[in-house]
Amino acid sequence: MAVPLAEELNPWESQEHLFDEAARHLKLASGLVKVLREPNKEIILHIPVQMDNGELELFTGYRVQHSIARGPCKGGLRYHPDVTLDEVRALASWMTWKCAVVNIPFGGAKGGVVCDPKKLSKAELERITRRYTAELLDYLGPERDVPAPDVNTDEQTMAWIMDTYSMHVRHTSTASVTGKPLDLGGSRGRQEATGRGCMIVCDEALKKFRMSRDRTRVIIQGFGNVGSEAARSLHSEDYRVIGIAELSGGIYNSRGLDIPALFDYKARNGTILGFPESEPYDPYELLCADCDILLPAATENQITSANADRLRAKIVCEGANGPTTFAADEILQQKGLFVIPDILANAGGVTVSYFEWVQDRQGYFWTLPQVRERLERVMRATFYDVMNYAAKHDVRPRIAAYMLAIDRVAFAIQLRGIYA
Repeated sequence: MAVPLAEELNPWESQEHLFDEAARHLKLASGLVKVLREPNKEIILHIPVQMDNGELELFTGYRVQHSIARGPCKGGLRYHPDVTLDEVRALASWMTWKCAVVNIPFGGAKGGVVCDPKKLSKAELERITRRYTAELLDYLGPERDVPAPDVNTDEQTMAWIMDTYSMHVRHTSTASVTGKPLDLGGSRGRQEATGRGCMIVCDEALKKFRMSRDRTRVIIQGFGNVGSEAARSLHSEDYRVIGIAELSGGIYNSRGLDIPALFDYKARNGTILGFPESEPYDPYELLCADCDILLPAATENQITSANADRLRAKIVCEGANGPTTFAADEILQQKGLFVIPDILANAGGVTVSYFEWVQDRQGYFWTLPQVRERLERVMRATFYDVMNYAAKHDVRPRIAAYMLAIDRVAFAIQLRGIYA
């Protein structure tokens, strides 16, 4: 069924379509569906910031808290000129389902500030971050809402948030954020976690289809934190990464790219373009190139009704949040592609964020092998939880993941009851 393009590309509309389909299969009471469907809180901020030139500028910020049924809210903070409330709302709801599907005791939240970090100094970014945090003090904290890095934010951003929060509560609160520097209570293995989690679920998909790593060709969209760490993890386990697409261009080598050398090349040159022993490739066409696994690890709405029927991958592992629109998802299902949905595939990040929160609250920190072993245990168990749910209810993996997550949140709400 054709849908208007604006509706297809609206992440909140896309999330709602998938939620509604899963909720129908679960046959939940209509009142409970209403509660689960809508965010608990949506906060819009207008943040005054004095710029380096002395002028006063006003930035718009958002924080959406979707659910607190299973624990404090958890979710990233992104800085981007195209941030919208609908985008943040969708990302917050995806976080609720992601935390529930891997069965960790968090609800979902997300934040964003409308700005272009490339045009801002480090001092200006710090002032935006601290004012944003101060405006949200009543809503943040280890037992309320725990931010993390996202698009254009990093461990330095989290250090500023942690310090601002700590100064106001008059004690150092390391568990108030995750994704921090190691020296401030960060966790080993956090930076690699989302990409490594993608590799773990790819391993399980290969077992399902009796494929071998060394003969599996992978194309990755995006070479930021998720894409680059996925490439590193996959390459280290003998997968053949044959293509990488970025906004500025793509690179391709049918024999496989030397990923450690590519990291060195990008560190020296600031780009992957021109990497030796690769040929340039149109980044949009690279998504449709012949491969075994396509791993979109950039932003939302990369696989749409305009290109879904041209995909030639056997497996799609969604490293990004919402990379496939609901209209495209139907096309992929009809084509018979096996999709590892985002709320499962990229849940490694929030899983290790949970590990960081636990370590901060204990004041006792784990080794990298311990973090990796526990992450692997969670991701593998969740993969089979979702596959078993899909088989039991005769639905595709994406809807199975939603159903499993929604069912867990609904059960928590019913156990708690409605306070009146």
